Amino acid sequence: MKKTIFITGTSDGLGKLSAKYFAEQGWNVAATMRTPENETALTQYENIRVFKLDVTDVEQVQAAVSDAIAAFGKVDVVVNNAGVGSYGALEAAYESVIDWQYNTNVRGPINVIRGFLPHFRENKGGMFINISSFMGVTTAVPVGALYNMSKFALEGLTEGLYYELKPLNIELRLVEQGGSSGNNFKDRIVWNKHPEIRDYDDITNKVKSMMANVDPSLLDDPQTIVDVIYDLATGKSQQFRTLVGAQGKQLMEMRNSMPIEHYLETIAGLYK
Repeated sequence: MKKTIFITGTSDGLGKLSAKYFAEQGWNVAATMRTPENETALTQYENIRVFKLDVTDVEQVQAAVSDAIAAFGKVDVVVNNAGVGSYGALEAAYESVIDWQYNTNVRGPINVIRGFLPHFRENKGGMFINISSFMGVTTAVPVGALYNMSKFALEGLTEGLYYELKPLNIELRLVEQGGSSGNNFKDRIVWNKHPEIRDYDDITNKVKSMMANVDPSLLDDPQTIVDVIYDLATGKSQQFRTLVGAQGKQLMEMRNSMPIEHYLETIAGLYK
């Protein structure tokens, strides 16, 4: 029987690439996005159905889950890919941005997971693949506290769920990706800035410059990340955590090789 995967955030980037790849491998794909009326590429695939979904809207989540199950009969794997990023000093962040960061990157996966748990319990199995970041296991960029918080939270959520879902044959996986080519994440960053607070301008401008001038050779091929997701979904890989990309692996090696105080000072020294 053909398997079905449900993927959030498929309007572009990793989500869209994953939807196409799984469809080309013969899977049914429930591709979700906030504006499905604008989608033209994914609708060309016979085994892809596009559904409207804002992961922060619980009612939309319930509707998308129900519609996907009705369309394909069963969903086997869910990929929580939708995510956003805010950078800049925490003190300068508007309340709405703080909520936006948390609601999309943390509450969003919670909403989707809760939406699918009855279906997975009924089928006595399923898998959640949560797309995290190497920023979820190591702090590597200043003025990224809110984004880091959201990814650290996703890591903790996924680990914590292991104990209650493993006995039900519901699998959990984490993919910790780094920067990849063809990803416009940096162009969508919301930068926290307050006109009356200037003390963080220097460090914020340094991080902005670093992101704007990143060496393309340091970016990962997004297909590498898709391949990891596919190996997890098919059971070829049984890893709970998969760190993807040389940059993330190097940072983790450095973090694990020294006391946290030394690591934080080392990273801070790169931006002086």
